[in-house]
Amino acid sequence: PDQWVTDGEELSLAGFSIHVFHTPGHTAGSCCYYIKEEHVLFSGDTLFAGSVGRTDFPTSDGGKMRESVHFLLEKFPDETRVYPGHNEETTIGYEKRYNPFA
Repeated sequence: PDQWVTDGEELSLAGFSIHVFHTPGHTAGSCCYYIKEEHVLFSGDTLFAGSVGRTDFPTSDGGKMRESVHFLLEKFPDETRVYPGHNEETTIGYEKRYNPFA
């Protein structure tokens, strides 16, 4: 069944603790999921390799997208592997250095 999640919530799945971070911008309800033990961030449509998600939907907000991207880049260590909703994986460190939206 579907389950609502909230910012700061910690989920347990397959022995992993998954931390929920609300990252509005692409949509009002966008979230990212972080597995601290593995240094892995599932960024959905917030952060891509070299880009960010679209902000042309009815509930999108470019300003909130900038805030969310900057939050992710400041919050997580450079070695954090990022798995976006589309395209190839990246790292926080790479995005800090090369993403034009950073």
